[in-house]
Amino acid sequence: MSDKLSRRDFLLKSAHAGVAVSSTLSAPNIIAKKTQTVRVLGTHVTLQEELRKKAMKDLGINLVFSPAGSAAVLQKASSDPASFDLYEQWSDSINILWSAKAIQGIEIDRLKYWKEINTITKTGKISPQASFGAGDAPYKLLYVQDDGKLGSQDSKKISFMPYVHNVDSFGYNTNIIPAGEAYKTESWAWLLDDRYKGKVGIVNAPTIGIFDMALAAQAQGLMKFKDIGNMTTEEIDKLFSILIKKKQEGHFGGFWSSVPESIDFMVKNRVVIESMFSPGVSGARGLGVPVRYAAPKEGYRAWHGVMCLSSKTQGHVKDAAYEYMNWWLSGEPGAFIARQGYYISNPERSRPLMSKDEWDYWYGGEIARVDLKGTDGRVSVKKGQFRNGGSYINRFSNIAVWNTVMSNYDYSLDKWYEFLNA
Repeated sequence: MSDKLSRRDFLLKSAHAGVAVSSTLSAPNIIAKKTQTVRVLGTHVTLQEELRKKAMKDLGINLVFSPAGSAAVLQKASSDPASFDLYEQWSDSINILWSAKAIQGIEIDRLKYWKEINTITKTGKISPQASFGAGDAPYKLLYVQDDGKLGSQDSKKISFMPYVHNVDSFGYNTNIIPAGEAYKTESWAWLLDDRYKGKVGIVNAPTIGIFDMALAAQAQGLMKFKDIGNMTTEEIDKLFSILIKKKQEGHFGGFWSSVPESIDFMVKNRVVIESMFSPGVSGARGLGVPVRYAAPKEGYRAWHGVMCLSSKTQGHVKDAAYEYMNWWLSGEPGAFIARQGYYISNPERSRPLMSKDEWDYWYGGEIARVDLKGTDGRVSVKKGQFRNGGSYINRFSNIAVWNTVMSNYDYSLDKWYEFLNA
């Protein structure tokens, strides 16, 4: 009897012990959480190593960045959505990605800072007096409609999370070209002005350079467009007829394909005026060339960054992707990219993380009261310099056209290469 009792006691104790061990092993504070990996495909503008390291540290996830040129990442994303989890590029890529079913709708309820995002993408205007701008204005492509198409009507899902954006124009060497006045005398027409023959540089990007040239041709009075954001084949033919003639006359000094190349063009005096991006202007100034970034009276060519969720991303990886999207709008990333001349969609959250001097220069458009450092720790803005075009609101109130993939994009692409080879 005692043997039976002891055996029963043993079995009972073993059972209780098993339950205890099982409970302990299943406790969330004991089992190690698997680190999720999120693959991000995009361009060098946002896929920067310092940001990747900071995000991984803050979020406890693994990030794999795959940066490449705009055309390359768009082709890869649209043809192989399984190759990425998040996509970072420009709003002119949205129609292609959505049509290819490469991205899925993003749930607004899962975006922590959605209510803080300003009106540029939500309604199309940063201020009542602002222009919408022609072409692929982001607000036209933002919301997923009931019929599955994209539009401007509010809904519970969006095609992209708005974040980094800026306006572009052209830079010119004020040692050669007298400084103009923002929004009054500076003009896109200067790019086709005979006074600068042989010293004009153009960005070698069909969806960008074509608009720089179209704005220039229109400002010169050489032609008019019914809708500069969606040119007809006849308008494209006329534009490139003008450009090819100019090229054959030796008007253009070069076509650059990267920011460092655009800097090199200026520093080596290959050009005195050219299409430029903000980092190129800063880089040329840092090397002693007094480049002024024009605020054209016709308006800027604008771009807006988009963060998209692959149609193939699901489960815990999708959860981690939302964490990363929310991190981008959490303040510090916005402060970081402001020091490169870029804006963030909810700037007020980044404001406390910038010095008053930084904020007043980058967002307020005020003269720099002290030397300001860039993201590399070097001085990028010297005391006394100002940001031509003024404040964030002023700059985004003067948009002529957004970077756009037009209906006749394939046709314009052929013409662009004909122009380059003329």
